Amino acid sequence: MTQPHVSRTPMNGLDPARVDAAYASARAAYVARNPGSAAALQRARQVLPGGNTRSSLWSDPFPLCIESGEGCRIRDVDGHDYVDLLGEFTAGIFGHSSPVLARALADAHARGINLSSHTPYEVALAERLCARFPSMDRVRFANSGTEANLMAVTAARRVTGRDKVVVFTGGYHGGFMTFAGGGSPVNVPFDYACLPYNDIAAAEAEFQVRGAQIACVLVEPMLGAGGCIPGDPAFLQALRDLTTRHGAFLIFDEVQTARMGLGGAQARLGIIPDMTTVGKFFGGGLAFGAFGGRAEIMDHFDPSRPGALPHAGTFNNNSLTMAAGVAAIDTYLTAEALDALYTRGETLRAALAELFVTRGLPFRISGMGAIMNIHPDSGMGREVDQKLLALLHLTMQERGYYFAARGLMALSFPVGEAELAGFMAALEQGVGL
Repeated sequence: MTQPHVSRTPMNGLDPARVDAAYASARAAYVARNPGSAAALQRARQVLPGGNTRSSLWSDPFPLCIESGEGCRIRDVDGHDYVDLLGEFTAGIFGHSSPVLARALADAHARGINLSSHTPYEVALAERLCARFPSMDRVRFANSGTEANLMAVTAARRVTGRDKVVVFTGGYHGGFMTFAGGGSPVNVPFDYACLPYNDIAAAEAEFQVRGAQIACVLVEPMLGAGGCIPGDPAFLQALRDLTTRHGAFLIFDEVQTARMGLGGAQARLGIIPDMTTVGKFFGGGLAFGAFGGRAEIMDHFDPSRPGALPHAGTFNNNSLTMAAGVAAIDTYLTAEALDALYTRGETLRAALAELFVTRGLPFRISGMGAIMNIHPDSGMGREVDQKLLALLHLTMQERGYYFAARGLMALSFPVGEAELAGFMAALEQGVGL
């Protein structure tokens, strides 16, 4: 499952001055081409700090303001169309329009929203999720992957009676548990041990010294926001063995990797955690999160039991999300569709790796299935690399292809061979160096 990074030497004649000049030219062209997005940001700044309410969307000199989308295409306020290769940071797996999901939402709305009690929808969605994931005997719903991870870790700490949480450098488990660059100042103040990813020896050493204090290991089968670095199967299996041996819980954060197959990355790997968190697309385009696991863990949330763990949330079981989730699973998130998407991503990533080498482009690619990240690879240091990635981002937007400023791409179901062929042809033109 892992894709090794491709080593390369810098392009012949590439130097910082050429990178600076190419980036400055692309940036100026972007500003001139997108006055509507610039104006939209200035308006937003009056009521939102920096014009932003979602930090990951920011990019210099300003992000595009997107006014509409259909299928795998989006349009900005200046009237430019793009093939969307970002797919709402993995959440937009259905594309930007779906008559099936629209009908499910309309039907649920007609039956009544905010019904003030249990509904049949939540049971139907829970049954489908428990049937998919080998680790889920029971599941509870939340409103985001962030909430799901917070509740899963809290459950592990309460059930085990231990405090320490093992996480990994580059890990992202929501806005309150982010471990890139030494962590985030707004992280929940759990007792963390932040270890290097894919390092079995470091995990073994931590458990040898503090195994009796460790409540859980929280790990992504592939670092998502951390650059789409797949977990080595041997590393993930070692975590499974260590947690079992020391009485800790293994929690797989599959908020992104749940799309790797019908049972997520855990089924593809054959490594079953004690608990799993999911989110993103299982809400059918609406805000959603869920955490589940072995019955003996999850039953601590049974409110009919004395001393049950509390877990509230007005919109945990809201009928619109539940209905959309059921329709999404039954219509789109089938084994056949997810396997085909996985293969399409693997094929694209291999083609990109080859293109970067054969064309001498200073980039490399990593990822798993249809989620991947382009990395700058000039060999000349971080400053040059950052400008190269920004140059690529701006250049490809001008050619009609949209992905994250950090190089993330996540294919949606509507992205087909024609769109990918066009993207490869646009890359063949280089980046103006």
